[in-house]
Amino acid sequence: MKVLVAGGAGYIGSRLVPSLLEHGYEVGVIDALWFGNHLPPEVRVVRRDLLECRPSDFEGYEQVVFLAGISNDPMAEYDPAENFIQNGALPAYLAFIAKKAGVRRMIYASSCSIYGYTQDRLYDEEAPVACGYPYGISKLQGERAALQMADAAFSVIALRQGTVCGWSPRMRFDLIVNTMYKTAVTSGVITVNNPSIWRPVLDIRDTVSAFTRAVQAGYAVSGVFNVASGNFTVGQVADHVKDEIEERIGRRVRLEIRSLDDLRNYKVSCERARVELGFQPQYSIRDIVADLHRHADEYGDFEREEYYNIRIFKTLAGARRQLAV
Repeated sequence: MKVLVAGGAGYIGSRLVPSLLEHGYEVGVIDALWFGNHLPPEVRVVRRDLLECRPSDFEGYEQVVFLAGISNDPMAEYDPAENFIQNGALPAYLAFIAKKAGVRRMIYASSCSIYGYTQDRLYDEEAPVACGYPYGISKLQGERAALQMADAAFSVIALRQGTVCGWSPRMRFDLIVNTMYKTAVTSGVITVNNPSIWRPVLDIRDTVSAFTRAVQAGYAVSGVFNVASGNFTVGQVADHVKDEIEERIGRRVRLEIRSLDDLRNYKVSCERARVELGFQPQYSIRDIVADLHRHADEYGDFEREEYYNIRIFKTLAGARRQLAV
C-alpha cells in the first residue's frame, strides 16, 4: 500500500514514517520543511506548501495521513489568521483533493485540546467541546471539515491526540514532559504552574502505534477517536519526571509549585480507539523520560531555536514580512 504523509517531516512524522516503512508500506512525504528534514534518505520528500497541492499529487496513494498545520497554542495565538488557514482550511482542502484523486482514507491528526476546560470526568468522543482558544477551535474545524467528506468510498479517521511527548529525530523541548526533562537535567528544577490541572499525555511511540492502527483499520471505519497513553495531573507528571531523573542522574531535582490559572483541563476515555482500532498504549511517563534520556548525548544546547516551534515560526513570519516589503 502507498501512504502519503502530509507534513511528514515534523516531530511525529520523523518517527511515524520510518515505522510505516518497517511495516512494509511505500511512503511519500509532502512538507514545507519548516523544521528541516530528519527522515531516512530513502524516503521521497517533496518540499511544497500543501495549499499548492493538486489531485495529481495524491494519485496512486491509497491513504493520506495529515500531520501538517500549526502545532500548539503559542503558535496559534501569535498568528491566529495563519492558524485558521493551516488547521481549518488546509485539512478541508486536502480531504477534498484526496477524495477527488481516488484516495480511500484520510487520517487527520486532531487534538484533545478541543475539549477546553471540562468537568471532573472522563470525556469520550461524544462529549461537548468547549475550547475558546484559536488552536483548539481550528483543530475542531479541520476535523469536522475532513469528516464531512466521509462516505462509503472515502474513510476519514480523526485521532484526537493527548499531548505527544518523547524523543524524535526532529526534537522538541516545548512539550510538557520534554520541557520538564530539560529543566530537570539542566537546572535541577521542575516548574509546575498548576499541579491540579489534568492532561492526557501520549508517548510518541504510542502515537505511532495509533496512526498505524488507523492505517490498518477496515475501510468501513470512520470517525473520531481519543488516543492517549494516560491521564495525569500536571503535578503527577512532575513527580514521575522527578523520580525517573533522580534515579538516572543520581542527584536531587527540586519541584517549584505555583498556582497559576489555566483554562485548559481535560481527561479523556480511549475506549473507542481500543475497541474499534485495536489501540493499546504501552508507555508511561517514566518510559517517556527514559527514552528522552537515552538520547541525551544528541541534544547539545537545549536552547537551540529548532527545538521550539514558536521560535521557528516567528523567524519564518519575520522573513515573510521582509519579503513583502
